[in-house]
Amino acid sequence: MCTVCGCGAGETKIEGGVHAHSHVHADGTVHSHDHAHEHPHSHPHADGSVHAHPHDHHGEHQHDHDHHHHEPAVSGDLDYGTGPARAHVPGLSQARMVQIEQDILSKNNSYAAANRAWFDERGIFALNLVSSPGSGKTTLLVKTIELLKQKLAISVVEGDQQTSNDAERIRATGVPALQINTGKGCHLDGHMVGHAMQRLQPADESLFLIENVGNLVCPAAFDLGEHHKVAILSVTEGEDKPLKYPDMFAAADVMLLNKCDLLPYLEFDADLAEANARRVNPNLTIFRVSASSGDGLSAWLNWIEAGLEAQRAKRSETVDALKRRVADLERQLAAK
Repeated sequence: MCTVCGCGAGETKIEGGVHAHSHVHADGTVHSHDHAHEHPHSHPHADGSVHAHPHDHHGEHQHDHDHHHHEPAVSGDLDYGTGPARAHVPGLSQARMVQIEQDILSKNNSYAAANRAWFDERGIFALNLVSSPGSGKTTLLVKTIELLKQKLAISVVEGDQQTSNDAERIRATGVPALQINTGKGCHLDGHMVGHAMQRLQPADESLFLIENVGNLVCPAAFDLGEHHKVAILSVTEGEDKPLKYPDMFAAADVMLLNKCDLLPYLEFDADLAEANARRVNPNLTIFRVSASSGDGLSAWLNWIEAGLEAQRAKRSETVDALKRRVADLERQLAAK
């Protein structure tokens, strides 16, 4: 189990082969515990019967429960996200969880940094699309590809726990796509994407799209080397999704409010959804779109093309700087 998100490490399968992939934990040990100190106590019930229950306790205590009368005993909500680790795993202290998470994310971030450097050297613009299941992410991706593929080269990584259905939908558009199945894992990571890049070999100055596993929790923590996280929220979900899953919307640079063609038929307040998202992330760029009708897609596509052009310009500046540096060195050698 990954203590960052609670998912199983399992075996990751990248199309064309099986990649044995696991999260390396700090101590490499398996922790088990049991309770071997029990004392019985009994509960008398209304019918006169007595149920004896052995219970494990560290100290002694006696109590009787009269079950003739039950009252609700709710004293407040349970919140397991308030400790330093902002999560709970039985058998692990908060301090230990924080340390393990730091170790895992540090290793992942090194892979992500290498991926990003590789993209930057080649002028490739990489986007990580994230959402909950059913937001219309794949349909939106297909529509985006169909509208851009005549202008620029595109390659796609598809992340799902099982099946290659989405990769097949992408390949039907005529662009290369590679499926990563994460098994019990619920997110892609930098290492997986690095392997996918090696397989796909995207063209220089191209668009690289990553469709992450449908999940608004774990992918927020894992940098893949992308230049932007793009969170997709559909109008068939709640306006409060950004408040319920703040880490994802805080990590994203862009939010696509999708399926806007359905707004006339739903009780969904689009303005409130955007306001909630900006409460979490005031700098969020938001586009209202519909993959079905095409409404709003032009602004989204213009944003992509501007990002890719910026990557190309950055690469050109880097190449020019290197050429000037080489020329300076040659002149210095010639002067000697």
